[in-house]
Amino acid sequence: MGNNPLAAYHFIVEWGGTKLGFSEVSGLNIEHEVIEYREGSSPEFKSRKIPGMVKYSNITLKRGIMKSDTEFMDWMNTINMNAVERRDIIISLLNEVHEPVMSWKAKNAWPTKYSGPILNATGSDIAIETLELAHEGLSIVK
Repeated sequence: MGNNPLAAYHFIVEWGGTKLGFSEVSGLNIEHEVIEYREGSSPEFKSRKIPGMVKYSNITLKRGIMKSDTEFMDWMNTINMNAVERRDIIISLLNEVHEPVMSWKAKNAWPTKYSGPILNATGSDIAIETLELAHEGLSIVK
């Protein structure tokens, strides 16, 4: 049996709310800005590229709406002026026996956007709600 890549469909999110599953998680991105610099006295006619500030993408969580579950909206409603309830979020990719194989931790996450479901009288889709989270750092948990 070889060492195969992991499937992306078996995961869990610890977000400080109920243990409901999520249908989709996206935004596990880290980007370093690039600073270009060149001295006027440089004999080379090109600029140097220097690492700049780190940027973290917002994380998007999607899940099916359950009767009487308002936790996404409740968390969104903790925002008041420049104060909000912050939470560390852990997203774990699981193996076939439901054990974490790799986990990402988003530090001091808070909701920036809530989207309710798309309602369509002729459709048969699940009602999905979406929460977008800003955070202050993404790391691999070992």
